[in-house]
Amino acid sequence: MLTLYDYLDSGNGYKVRQILALRGIPHRRVECDIDKGETRTPEFLARNPNGRVPLLEFEDGTCLAESNAILFYLAEGCQWLPNAPLPRAQVLQWLFFEQYSHEPYVATPRYIIRHLGRDHPRARELPERIERGHQALRVMETHLATRDFFVDQRFNIALYAYTHVAHEADIDLAPYKQVQAWLARVASQPGHIALTQV
Repeated sequence: MLTLYDYLDSGNGYKVRQILALRGIPHRRVECDIDKGETRTPEFLARNPNGRVPLLEFEDGTCLAESNAILFYLAEGCQWLPNAPLPRAQVLQWLFFEQYSHEPYVATPRYIIRHLGRDHPRARELPERIERGHQALRVMETHLATRDFFVDQRFNIALYAYTHVAHEADIDLAPYKQVQAWLARVASQPGHIALTQV
C-alpha cells in the first residue's frame, strides 16, 4: 500500500490527497507537523533529504517527492492527464505556472498569516507577495474567460489547492468571477474532498 507523508493544512499535500480520493487509491497517511519540525528528523530526511511534504512512499520503500511530480504520477492513465502531446504539455505548463507564478504569492502569504502570524518579521513580505498573487489570478481569469477548465475543456490536476483558499492569504477572489466559477466546477467533481478531509 502507498504511504503519504502529509501535513493536513498543506495545499501541496491536499493536491495529493485529492487525486488519491478522486481515483479511489487506497493508501496510508502519516501526519508530519511541519511547524514542529517533524519533516526535519533523521528518519524523515532519510526518505526525503529536502525535508518537505508531501512525500509518497511505495511498498518497496522508494519515495517520490514534490507535489506536482506525485500528481503527474498518480494521474497517469486517467482522464485528468491527457494522452495527446499538446494538452499533456499544457497541463505541465499550468503545473509550472502554479509552482513559479502562483504558489509563492498565494501559498506563502497564507502560510505566513496562518502559521507565523502578522507580527512575524516575514509579514513584511505580504504586500508584495499578495500583489503578485493578484497578478497570477489575473492570468488565470483571462485564460478562463473563454473556457470552463484550464486544458482540454475538462478538469485537470493544476491550480485548485491554493486558489480555493486564497482568502486565507488576504487575497480577495471577488474580482475573479471566472476563477470562482472554475473553483465551483472543480468542487463539483465526483470524489472531491475538502482541504482538511482525509
